[in-house]
Amino acid sequence: MRSEVSLLAVIIFLLLYDLIAGEKGMKYFQPVAIIVFAVHTLATIFPYEAGIAFGGMYQYSPMMTIVKGILNLGTLIVFLQAKEVFDGDKQSNKRGEYYFLTLITLLGMYFMISSGHFLMFYIGLEMASIPLATLAALEKYSKKSAEAGAKYILIAAFSSGIMLFGISYLYGSVGTLYFADMPVHITANVLQIMAFVFFMVGLFFKISLVPFHLWTADVYEGAPTSVTSYLSVVSKGSAVFVLMILLYKVFGNLMVQWQGILYGIIIVSITLANLFAIRQQNIKRFLAFSSISQAGYIALAIISGTAFGMTTLVYYIFVYVFSNLAAFGVVTTIENRSGKLNISDYKGLYSTNPQLSFVMMLAMFSLGGIPPFAGFFSKFFVFAAALEQGFYVLVLIAVVNTIISLYYYLLVVKAMFIDSSENPVPMLKSDFFNRTSLFICTAGILMVGILSFFMDKIGLYSFGM
Repeated sequence: MRSEVSLLAVIIFLLLYDLIAGEKGMKYFQPVAIIVFAVHTLATIFPYEAGIAFGGMYQYSPMMTIVKGILNLGTLIVFLQAKEVFDGDKQSNKRGEYYFLTLITLLGMYFMISSGHFLMFYIGLEMASIPLATLAALEKYSKKSAEAGAKYILIAAFSSGIMLFGISYLYGSVGTLYFADMPVHITANVLQIMAFVFFMVGLFFKISLVPFHLWTADVYEGAPTSVTSYLSVVSKGSAVFVLMILLYKVFGNLMVQWQGILYGIIIVSITLANLFAIRQQNIKRFLAFSSISQAGYIALAIISGTAFGMTTLVYYIFVYVFSNLAAFGVVTTIENRSGKLNISDYKGLYSTNPQLSFVMMLAMFSLGGIPPFAGFFSKFFVFAAALEQGFYVLVLIAVVNTIISLYYYLLVVKAMFIDSSENPVPMLKSDFFNRTSLFICTAGILMVGILSFFMDKIGLYSFGM
């Protein structure tokens, strides 16, 4: 539990700092928080031997450390991008709450990832969900933010209720809630299939796969952008990894059933998200539907049911952190300095802000899967994992949708580099922390893409789950 103990220490330290520090001390709160969290990220990045705790309720494997490290990296980038936002007069009094609530949700995600028991999983899930509703409503005088918080907490409560109903059916049919003890009792009877469906529906709400996605665009648009970026990357990444673990470890005997369900959900998620993304004018709603589509691609790695699929999923999440947070970093800068959030506002951006335009272009190319950027290889590997198991038609549909997605990603690039505007976004200069986050994301998109040329099936099998 090295990662959990370290993160808990960071949370307690920042809570005490927020309570004790005076007005002068609070000026340094965000740099201190970022540095302390960066130390935590570096201190917990190295895997150690697998083990269990609390009678098997908590489990650990080296792959889990890798996933937690990716979530830490994403959270650190989000903090770097949020620094300037919470330096403003309107948001400065919310700095402590923002960091405390965000790290509490991250701790809940740690518990979800390392859970070996459904009660531990549920505790982690609620720790990760309830503070996120508070974060979505952080701008309490904004109607859209209040609406986002209300919608998120209602969806979270509804999905949790459905999930608990499924867990109760599971317990009634197998007599245990330990992941390791369940597979031998799973015989695909009617009660167990119903339990599986209820449980998965609850989890699909968290991941925002179609048709459980309707809350996503409204919450993404209404929540503060720093919260939206965290929701789209860190929260989604942890939920998808947990979904993979549960399908492999607990519901392995129902593989035929869950592969059939995922097959249909992947198709509708990618297709409908692409169609709705084309219609969006608000950049945050645009990225919301993009994230739904990306979740469908990630599920391609899960449906394979193999070690290679597991590895490609982790790789996809890693690439997605850089690609999506690069886009949100540009959105945050432009919104914070000009208040503009429509794609039409990005017309002529290259003439006034060439560096921001370059970063956004790389992000769009990577999300769209254009070589030689990292996003191309993440899609290539998940396609390869699905093809290995004979899902040829599914991969063909995914490839066609990838071509469709290029259209709407390139619309943003066209607006910045080709379209002209009489009143473009003025020249902006972001702070050091946001520039650092954009540099990390740009380096990740380029370097991971280059290194992928020399990778043989990514080479992470030795870490296991």
